[in-house]
Amino acid sequence: MTHHNPTQSPQFFLTAPSPCPYIDGQFERKVFTHLVGQKAPELNDLLTQGGFRRSQNIAYRPACEGCRACVSVRILASEFKPTKNMRRVTELNSDLIGAQYDAEPTTEQYSLFRTYLDSRHRKGGMSDMTVLDYAMMVEDTHVDTKIVEYRRRGPDSFITGKGQGELIAVALTDRMADGLSMVYSFFNPEHEHRSLGTYMILDHIARTQALGLPHVYLGYWVETSRKMAYKVRFQPQEHLGGRGWERYSARQAGAAG
Repeated sequence: MTHHNPTQSPQFFLTAPSPCPYIDGQFERKVFTHLVGQKAPELNDLLTQGGFRRSQNIAYRPACEGCRACVSVRILASEFKPTKNMRRVTELNSDLIGAQYDAEPTTEQYSLFRTYLDSRHRKGGMSDMTVLDYAMMVEDTHVDTKIVEYRRRGPDSFITGKGQGELIAVALTDRMADGLSMVYSFFNPEHEHRSLGTYMILDHIARTQALGLPHVYLGYWVETSRKMAYKVRFQPQEHLGGRGWERYSARQAGAAG
């Protein structure tokens, strides 16, 4: 009798239709599988390169009938050139340093997470997440996941690699064979002038370059969603379509807003 390892032959499931969070009047469905066991990192790499995203120990991808609005986006880190405004954002945040840790939740992170949700996503699907929900979001992973905490630089930061003072921003990130995948990030909305969302992406591009890896995965982009417009500003980048990953030009990005 042949024994089939479920981590080598994953089972895929389809969710029931639910209201789309990006396009009014549309319904979304997702195909998903579990990321567990020793083969989870390898499977996560393969699925991410195929347009999936990770949430805890689940890898999912939109599977909506008659709609292909969600497009997977990845930045070509080795070719990336910051714009003048991006260089300004980097300079504005030069007093910050990101320290990387194992994926372990803290009460300080959750407090910042709740502040961020209450300010930016009060009606979103994550708005009612408890501290236990947050802990699961961070800890429930079978792949190489890290937390990056951003704080102001201290006098010993050049030695310790850590900042001091209040926690200003956090990124939950997966290390893959071909780059970094930004799973989720949040920040203190009182520091809106810092453009921390942009800064964390720029920081991850720099981290990817330092690792000698080619890609930063940003998840999905929906052309008609204004809150996703920022994703196409990081050029050059590739979008996943019917013919595989294809370069998305700066001209197209300008037309998209």
